[in-house]
Order: sequence, then C-alpha cells, then structure tokens
Amino acid sequence: MSNHPDHEHSETEHAHTGEAEHAHDAHNHGGNTHEGGHGDHGDHTDHSGHEEMFRRRFWVSLVLSVPVIFFSEFIQDIFGYTAPTFPGSVWITPVLSVIIFAYGGVPFLSMARTELKNREPGMMMLISLAISVAFIYSIASLFLEGTTPFFWELVTLIDIMLLGHWVEMRSVRAASGALDELAKLMPDTAERVTESGDTEEVPVSELGEDDVVLVRPGASVPADGEVVEGESSVDESMITGESRSVGKEPGSEVVAGTVNQDGSLRIKITKTGEETTLAGIMRLVDEAQKSKSRTQLLADKAAGWLFYVALGVAAITAVAWIVATGYNITVLERVVTVLVIACPHALGLAVPLVVAINTSTAAKNGMLIRDRIAMEESRNLDTVMFDKTGTLTKGEQGVVGVETAGDWSEERAFEVAAGVEGDSEHMIARAIRDAAEERGVQRASVSNFENFRGLGVRATVDGETVHIGGPNLIEKFDIERSDGIAAFAEEAGSNAETVIYLVHDESEVVAAFALADVIREESRQAIEALHAMDIEVAMLTGDSEDVARAVSEELGIDQYFAEVLPDEKDTKVEALQSEGKLVAMVGDGVNDAPALTRADVGIAIGSGTDVAIESGDIILVDNNPLDVVRLIKLSKASYRKMQENLVWATGYNVFALPLAAGVLAPIGILLSPAIGAVFMSLSTIIVAINARRLRSADISVPDIGA
Repeated sequence: MSNHPDHEHSETEHAHTGEAEHAHDAHNHGGNTHEGGHGDHGDHTDHSGHEEMFRRRFWVSLVLSVPVIFFSEFIQDIFGYTAPTFPGSVWITPVLSVIIFAYGGVPFLSMARTELKNREPGMMMLISLAISVAFIYSIASLFLEGTTPFFWELVTLIDIMLLGHWVEMRSVRAASGALDELAKLMPDTAERVTESGDTEEVPVSELGEDDVVLVRPGASVPADGEVVEGESSVDESMITGESRSVGKEPGSEVVAGTVNQDGSLRIKITKTGEETTLAGIMRLVDEAQKSKSRTQLLADKAAGWLFYVALGVAAITAVAWIVATGYNITVLERVVTVLVIACPHALGLAVPLVVAINTSTAAKNGMLIRDRIAMEESRNLDTVMFDKTGTLTKGEQGVVGVETAGDWSEERAFEVAAGVEGDSEHMIARAIRDAAEERGVQRASVSNFENFRGLGVRATVDGETVHIGGPNLIEKFDIERSDGIAAFAEEAGSNAETVIYLVHDESEVVAAFALADVIREESRQAIEALHAMDIEVAMLTGDSEDVARAVSEELGIDQYFAEVLPDEKDTKVEALQSEGKLVAMVGDGVNDAPALTRADVGIAIGSGTDVAIESGDIILVDNNPLDVVRLIKLSKASYRKMQENLVWATGYNVFALPLAAGVLAPIGILLSPAIGAVFMSLSTIIVAINARRLRSADISVPDIGA
C-alpha cells in the first residue's frame, strides 16, 4: 500500500518554459531546485506563492488594461467608435501602460535574467524581448512623427502571459509532504518503564537502546524493538503494505510507527532515530526523489529557437531595408514588427491551456494530477507495476471458499458463523458477516459469547456449543477433520489463504472457510486493456510466492515479484528501468513510497496512506485500477493537443515573420506592427479553441473480455 508525497519536478521541467525556476530565483522563493523528475522532497518549493503572485498581477493588470484598450486609437479605428476626451485623457493610455509594464511585465524581465545568465534563451527572454521592444517603441512613438504606438498590444501581451503563468502555477502547485507524512506516523511521546516498574511519559527523542516502553492498545510503537512482555496483534499495514494484523508475543520484533491493537505490550528498544525502519524508508524516499533526470519541454525548446530566429530575422530585416531605403523610420517599424510578431502569445498558452484542461478533465474522472511532467510521460509507458494489496486487491480479508461436512449446508454454516461473529470487529469476523450478507443469509441468534485469545470464539446457538477459530482450535480439542475439509484446508494453505473452522460441540469440524485478500473486480479488465495497449504488467507483493503466483495467474500478469521487503520495492522498479523500460508504479502504502518516487510515473491509490498519496505524481481517487488506463489515454490525447498547439504557434511565426520583415513589400503587401499584433492574437484564439477540444477526448475503457 502506499502514501502520497507531492512530486515537484525540477523547476526547469515545470512548464512550457521552465519559468518556474526563474520565478523562484527572481522572487527569492528559493530553495534548491529539484533535480528529480518527481521532485526532491528534501527541498520543498512553495508554488502557491508563485500562483498567488501571478494571479494578483494578472487581475490588476487586466483591470488597468481596459482603459488602455478603450482609449487606443487603433482599437477605436477598428471598431468605429470615438472615446470621450477630457483634459489629460491623452495620457491615460501611456501612463497606465507604463504601470502595467512595471507591475506585470518586470517579473518576466527578472526571470529572463536567469536564462541569460545560464545562456539558455527560452520563453522568458522571448517574452521580455517582445514586451521591451513594444514598450520602448510605443514610448518613442509619442515623440516620433510617422509612428503609431501600440500600447494596447503591450498590455494585452502582458495580460496573456500573466494568465498563462497563473494557469501553469495553478496546475503545478503541489505540497511536497511525503517526509512530513512519514514523520507523522511516529508518536511524539512514549511511556518508558522505570526501574520501579512504574511508567513515565518522555519524548520519543529521549529513548535509548535497551529502554523498555509500554505500548497500550491503540497506541503507536515509538521505536523499533522486541516484545518482552504481553501478547497482542499489531497493524503493520503502513509499513508492510499487507492487510492482516500480525500477532506479537515475547521475542517478536516490532517496528516504529506501527499500531498496537488489542493488548498491552512491553517493548525493549533496539533501534532509535535514524536507525529505525521508518527512518530508512524516509531516506529511500528522499534518495529516490533526488535520482530523477531533468526533462525539458517542447515549448521551451521552441521558444529558445524562436528567440534566435527573431533576432536573426530582425537583423536581416534591418540590413535589407537600410540597403533598400536608407536608414529611416520605416526600418525601425519593420524591425519592431518582426520582434512583436515573434512575441509568444500562442506559444505561451499552448501548453498551459492544455495542462489546465487536462487537469480538470482528469479530476472529473477520479484522477488528481500532482505532477504534470509525469502526466505527459504516461503516454510513453511500456510497463506498469502494481502493488498487490490494496491496489489489485481490496486490501481486506474476504471469504473465497467454503467446505462443509456431514449434513451441514453452506447456508447453515454461514448462518451460525455470522451469528457467532456478529459483534466482533476483527477483520475475519467482518469477512464472514459480509459473505453471509452477500448470500442473503440471516445471522443465527447466539448467547453466552466468549473470546479466547489465540483460539477463537465460543457461543451457544440453539442450545448447542459452537466454536470458530483457526488450526490452534482443532489442535486444542484434538479433533479429526473429515477428508473433504482436510483436502480443502490443504489446497487453501497452498494458496496462502487463511482457514477458519466452525466446530460443533467441541467434537466435530462442520465447516471450513478460506479467507484471502479479495481481488478487485476491475483489475482483470484494467490489465487486459493495458495489454491491448502493448504495455507490460508487473506485480509487487510482500506476500508469499504461492499467493503472488495465484493472483498473477488469475489476472494474467506478465511478471511478479513475491516476498519483497519494503526497502526492496524501489530496487525492483529500478531493475526494470535498467532494462530500458519506462515504468509506472501503482501503490497505496508507506512501503510503496520509495518505489512511487523511483518510478518514472508514481500513481498512488487515493484511499492509501497519506505518505503514498504524497509520493504519487498522480492520485487515483476512486481506487479503481481502470483509472490507470484512463490516465494513459488522457496523457496521449493531451500530448496530441500540445503538439498541435505548438505546431500552430511556431508555424504561425514561420509564416508571419517573413511578412513582418516585408518580403512581399515589392507587391504592395506590408504588415504593420498593429496588424501583426492582431494576427498574433488570432493565433492565440485558435490555440485556445483547440485546447478546449481536449474536453471531448474519449478516455473510456472498453471491456475487452466482453
């Protein structure tokens, strides 16, 4: 089972541009940038601050842009209206534009410094180049005859870029809390046993080796140790990922963070602090997150090339027009038009719009995207590795078989067993009651109920005594099982199923129930659908070889790894990756956290522990393995939209830049800066419309076996 940490990729991986990294540098939100594909949870980055900053600047700039656009002469000419005039009205547009440039545009200039310093031109330098040229030209046009300012284009460009970054930060935002969630499993204090035999409450940090602590029912074990007194069962699911509680008695080992259930235990501490199993898992999570490779997005690469192309075309344009006409205002206008046309309106929104729609579409289908790089990578997966318990299975005991003896029918056996187990909260009792309910069997009325630790329970039904318990029960009464029940128990044991016996009158085994972790109904369909997509399916489990083989054969899994210890799970993922495979890990427990972060795509089951969900790039809210298939289909559809948008956004520049440079001037076609800006805005609208078409993408999972 798993928990979930929030993976933040390297900031340079974050968006169409990597501007998140620059935003961190420019605004001192700091921390070290994460090297990890899933993010370094050791150095958490707070994206909520950037999201709020871009949101605030967008709305302020948008409000100030309205009068700029309304009073723009070009806009008035286009729409055929005349704005009212009054003393000072002529300064509304330039003054507000300067404010918008300083408030909404300067952050991009700050972020561009990082690209310039790293000599890696990208979206930030391209945006900064465009808004700076637009700003300087528009200010100059106030004093130069024969020029037309286009402050409206400057402010709308800034607004659109701020909107794109707000959308981006909103989709990227995540709280990298894996290690914090792991730490929460540890209690703050412990009851240390004194030399006099009394107990004293002390901080866990003060515990040392050989100290003895008292762990009461319902309390967490404060450190790794060995039971020296008492008997109980301990819930180790958050560490082992397996659903059955583990019985503990003197000599048994216990692990920090696990929960004692029904009996008091005195435990001698053997490991504390960084030496505990839980601390080891925390280190694995941290190391796995740091081991990711960096990924650059297509839009950033496109922006980098476009930056050089824009400068090159602008230089060629200047030289050509100076040679043709001499140095005059026309040359300046041509150069400005080229640089404004290169302004990445559409390119800046090509990816964020798709990401935003992708995120909302995924959420509506029970998938929470915490790391968009992983979402995009999902389209290339060739191997999906599932944790068994709680993922492919329900993580709870269920009756998978029943055998009766003598004249007892299955209905009678369930009627009596469900009655005897009527008030117990033990997982086996719940499984028997649920199985009886599914069969429509009414519970028998019982009396004189008694619980015998280690043996089971006893009650009176219709004046006769019945017992329910495991092998220890029939050994105590020295009861011989019928051949049918003995064979049934042997087969169940070979499949690592738990066998519970119903004993009548302390002398006859009248029924046997086989219990096992129940396979989810959706698991088979999900695996068939993945196979249809040419994706291999692997399974990890801490269970025995017999259990792993049985589940694997039933579901048609390609390969499985059994008896895997918590600190081995991520190495299994790494082994598959070393074969050149792109691996997704699906899990729902603390012990899955290192594997989730090690995988190329970490998918956490939503009902799992908090650490698994914090470790996952993508969270499946509904615990449905079919959502893994939907995720991959949505990833493919989203990437197609990104490609289409990028092709259009960059293709537009390939077409528009020569026009802006004036290659068709000999035949009377000359693109003014203002008209070029209009065309650029139209390209943005087309990109937005195409992104919205993602909402209608078909991500349903066909029932291949039907």
